[in-house]
Amino acid sequence: MKYTTLGRTGMTVSRLCLGCMSYGSSTWRPWILDGEEAARPFFRAAAEAGINFFDTADGYSLGRSEEITGKMLREFARREETVLATKVFFPMGRGPNMKGLSRKHVLEGCEASLRRLGVETIDLYQIHRFDPETPIEETLAAMDLLVRQGKVRHVGASSGPAWKLMKGLGLSDRLGFPRFVSMQNHYNLVYREEEREMLPLCVEETIAVLPWSPLARGLLAGSRPRPDDRSATLRAASDDYAWKLYDHPSDADVMEATRTVAAARGVEMAEVALAWLLEKPVVTAPIIGATKLSHLETAIRALDLVLTEEEIRALEAPYTPHAVRGWH
Repeated sequence: MKYTTLGRTGMTVSRLCLGCMSYGSSTWRPWILDGEEAARPFFRAAAEAGINFFDTADGYSLGRSEEITGKMLREFARREETVLATKVFFPMGRGPNMKGLSRKHVLEGCEASLRRLGVETIDLYQIHRFDPETPIEETLAAMDLLVRQGKVRHVGASSGPAWKLMKGLGLSDRLGFPRFVSMQNHYNLVYREEEREMLPLCVEETIAVLPWSPLARGLLAGSRPRPDDRSATLRAASDDYAWKLYDHPSDADVMEATRTVAAARGVEMAEVALAWLLEKPVVTAPIIGATKLSHLETAIRALDLVLTEEEIRALEAPYTPHAVRGWH
């Protein structure tokens, strides 16, 4: 395993982060692996491979993912060696105060996540989206209180416009609140709009970049012959959000370029797509989802795949500008 520093913090994280949305309850999403027994092999394999960075969210399986993540890490990892991340924003119930980034929901959401995870402190507590209904000063003040109480070590953000992240950083500096140390954003070979403003901002401010959907919901893993093929996998058939993310004419061309480079190298498409991300100096650790052990094994192999400049040009050439996707 390879390691790096999480942004401006002193925490060391593996170059791969195991995304734990895949472990929870299939009643939430049909493709989710049910329960602890289904999740156990993945956490064991991740820990044995040296992965020390794990990301979940309260909204994943409405808390069940956090429960499983906490229990599996107690079985397979030492708490002091693990960097544990979770998120808050999406609805946890039908009530009007069961969502968003109000002081009330952030504080109550953190307490609930701590209980489900079975820990005293969350290493990286992230806003899952920016909340248009709540002044960001209120959210930052709530995060500040959690840090001062010792319930959170660092705060991060996920998916939004660069100006909102910069506004949060500026307010934190002015008001003496903890800064966002990370941005978990939508970034992969198929969707590169983050290269316009968000990634340069993260470089300038030393913000860790943690791309979600690094394989574009399977488009870059070779599991689907075409972007519009909904029959290839259970997730393809049931993940309606994917069809809102990937509907651009150039997506198929990027897939084909990835397939061509992978075939010439004798490796899997997913290895090439992840190697491309890992080669970007701004990228700290892609969030890897795995519902088969082979998914995790492929991601680990990608750490050692070094692409040539010619291969990188071939992978990037088919891309054309997209509408913004992944903020909502």
